[in-house]
Amino acid sequence: MLPTPVSMDITEFRKRGKEMVDYIADYFEQLEERQVYPDVEPGYLRPLIPDSAPQEPESFEDVLKDVERIIMPGVTHWHSPYFFAYFPTASSFPALLADVLSGGIGCIGFSWASSPACTELETVMLDWLGKMINLPEEFLAGKDGEGGGVIQGSASEATLITLLAARTKTIRRVQSENPELTAADIMSKLVAYASDQAHSSVERAGLIGGVKIKNIPSDDKFTVCGSALKKVLHEDRAAGLIPFFFCATLGTTPCCSFDRLLELGPICNKENIWMHIDAAYAGSAFICPEFRHLLNGVEFADSFNFNPHKWLLVNFDCSAMWVKKRSDLTNAFKLDPLYLQHCHQESELVTDYRHWQIPLGRRFRSLKMWFVFRMYGVKGLQEYIRKHVKLSHEFENLVLQDKRFEICAEVTLGLVCFRLKGSNELNEALLKSINEARKIHLVPCHLREKFVLRFAICSRTVESVHIQFAWKHISELATELLNA
Repeated sequence: MLPTPVSMDITEFRKRGKEMVDYIADYFEQLEERQVYPDVEPGYLRPLIPDSAPQEPESFEDVLKDVERIIMPGVTHWHSPYFFAYFPTASSFPALLADVLSGGIGCIGFSWASSPACTELETVMLDWLGKMINLPEEFLAGKDGEGGGVIQGSASEATLITLLAARTKTIRRVQSENPELTAADIMSKLVAYASDQAHSSVERAGLIGGVKIKNIPSDDKFTVCGSALKKVLHEDRAAGLIPFFFCATLGTTPCCSFDRLLELGPICNKENIWMHIDAAYAGSAFICPEFRHLLNGVEFADSFNFNPHKWLLVNFDCSAMWVKKRSDLTNAFKLDPLYLQHCHQESELVTDYRHWQIPLGRRFRSLKMWFVFRMYGVKGLQEYIRKHVKLSHEFENLVLQDKRFEICAEVTLGLVCFRLKGSNELNEALLKSINEARKIHLVPCHLREKFVLRFAICSRTVESVHIQFAWKHISELATELLNA
């Protein structure tokens, strides 16, 4: 019998692991020198690699060489200090090390029994984080609470999970009041709501959940107020529809606007509508007392979510979601085949997170939170948030000093929405020039009828010098464009 080939034993793993850490450290040290946006065309990679996998093992050295030769030319460097697109994606060395440990342990934590530490650390870390942003006690698991937190893969998953839980809860409630109605009868009348500025993932949750989604018009500050929601609810109830879910947004993707929770929350509570709060980007800022007021009204919500993997130095994926009543999730998603059951599952001290999410399997993601929270401390994380906000205002001030440009939305956290005064076509041409030059990277949005450039403070290593460089570059390209 032929021996099973082993491409790497533990001795070589120890050696190569150190080399990989060195490679990653070198990558970060030299990141500023790499072109932030790749200069490749679609399909660039296929001609560079064989058509099929090798029959014989190849060396680690050859694989690592090809990372630089094949992979890096096609990488958009999200952690470059010249990356100002989308929103930040978090990266820190403690989180990277925790990710290595998570991969090394390799547990699949779908239940308490499948890895007790994986489950229990997650519960405690979500309580830690909830206390850091001063969440109401009802959202914490504690020792005997009805709520609690869970790590989802993304804010999109959190929105979908809460919408599906709200759908199940509403169908059961309506059926208890009207036993003659089938689930299909009720489903056809269900309607969910979100701001016209909400992320597309809310609409996608409606598509997956098989329910209508309606956009609530936002005001001149791109925020949803109570009167706008009331008007739509009144119209829909009169039409025989059943409103059941509202997704409020704190820190919208286009311009980081904030829906008015203190107006919206009481309406949702009175109308028996599940209110979910999506604060994917902005939520990290709530650890700073000066930004915590933006979360006022969360006490009216049924669920709340934000992404530490955006702005809290915890590497992707780590999306924190809390519910006031975890039974709302387990009542919607709980299935217990014999092969997943265990002798402790009825204990009040046990959580089986498979009932809180879409996938069954889950990684030991809370290790990243534990490492980061301990090695930065709350004060270190607050300093990081404040630095980014300060840099965004620095960029805002540079824009305001140039009469050719305008600021298009209030700058609250780390996002500046700006444009050249003039046509959409002019601003589209400016963005094209910026991204084709590949010295910095931006993405646009639409605010009403205007084509707007978004400048988001993203990188952990970004400094004032990078902001100044970016503005000088944008200004010079604008001059060339206007003089053409």
